[in-house]
Amino acid sequence: MSEEPEQQEQSSAKGTSRGDHAYTALKEKLIRGAFRPGEKLTVRKIAQDFGLSSTPARDALNRLVTERALIYAGPKTVVVPSLTLSQLREVTDMRLALEGLAAEKATEKFPVGALDRLENIQGRINAALDQKDYPEALWANKEFHFLLYGYSNMPILVATIEQLWLRIGATLNDLYPGFAITRSGANNHRAAMEGLQNHEPAEVRAAIETDIRDGYRQLRRVISERLSEK
Repeated sequence: MSEEPEQQEQSSAKGTSRGDHAYTALKEKLIRGAFRPGEKLTVRKIAQDFGLSSTPARDALNRLVTERALIYAGPKTVVVPSLTLSQLREVTDMRLALEGLAAEKATEKFPVGALDRLENIQGRINAALDQKDYPEALWANKEFHFLLYGYSNMPILVATIEQLWLRIGATLNDLYPGFAITRSGANNHRAAMEGLQNHEPAEVRAAIETDIRDGYRQLRRVISERLSEK
């Protein structure tokens, strides 16, 4: 016996909800660098990881392909893309403009009491770097930046920044171990927090822009070396 129309609608809605959940979770993992460039994701793997049928799993992957966060490597397989040098430059230029603006605007409205939250996140980053747990450092790094940007009260701006991180998230893995040795990112975060404490928007913007530029130089170096080896 076939399902009644109401049952079919409920089943479809449930599948859509699960697909949305898979999409959101995968997107967050990509933003936070949980996948590396070149890593393959299959419909079967996503379906198994999230307890889905193949259709919502495929839909989640297709949405991320549409957003250019993933690329097809076969009919049922997608790959996390590697950024080219020109793409890295473009994303970096956009990040400097948008994240600098978000940091500046956030400082104007930032409650001093929220500094404790940033301090706690930075503590997690430092501990992860000490333990060479770079995935955890990247995971917490995203929290630090977006907690700050959120205080800009500019949701369209923050959503646009998120799309840039979706494109560069996997490549951020190449920051390490270099950034763990120099602690460039930690120092820049410290400078940003000092600016927040003193209510200095230009100082916070400069710290975030320096963080992005330092990361760009490290990523450019690694990508260039990788290309020269081919």
